[in-house]
Amino acid sequence: MSYIEHLSKDKKLAKILANGPSKDPFKLKKEKQVYLQLCGSIMSQQLSTKVAAVIWKRFLELYKDGKPTPEQIVNTPYDTLRGIGLSNAKVRYVQNVAQFAIDHGMEWTQLQKMSNEEVITHLTQIKGVGRWTTEMLLMFALGREDVFAIDDLGIQTAMIKLYKLDNSDKKSFRDKMLRISAKWAPFRTFACLHLWEFKDGKKESER
Repeated sequence: MSYIEHLSKDKKLAKILANGPSKDPFKLKKEKQVYLQLCGSIMSQQLSTKVAAVIWKRFLELYKDGKPTPEQIVNTPYDTLRGIGLSNAKVRYVQNVAQFAIDHGMEWTQLQKMSNEEVITHLTQIKGVGRWTTEMLLMFALGREDVFAIDDLGIQTAMIKLYKLDNSDKKSFRDKMLRISAKWAPFRTFACLHLWEFKDGKKESER
């Protein structure tokens, strides 16, 4: 059964699956240099897509082949990273990621053997990396199909609109989100992609 067929069992979600801008089903990509994707996620936090893209481009241009190793990132002078537009905190967090990759490993083959929760537990040891950031990594670098980003503001906004949820009581709101999303397993990542699309009218890959 395709994810579209499975998710369409939810009648409200079925409407946005049928009427959304996407003409083709979403496909998940897999990025082998996980540490680099995690650095990019940190850099883009709380920035517009346009600004984040500029900073990311400047970052990659610091390195000869545009694919820095963890060792190269750690050895990049602090002021150089500040100079491309990163805040003090983000410089520290990016270098934390690179140092963690050196010390504890962040290899594709290593992470692929772990469950979603094991990946989250492993990577949230890094100062500056939270659960949401790791969930985005699971979706967009590791290609995991069953991730529900409950703390993502876009997902919350879309579910409030689609399911007429009341978010005044945070615990009750989260419980309702979890109850609704449980029906989407094992394709919750795809549900998130369509909810993001529903919220802002374009594919997540274009965000």
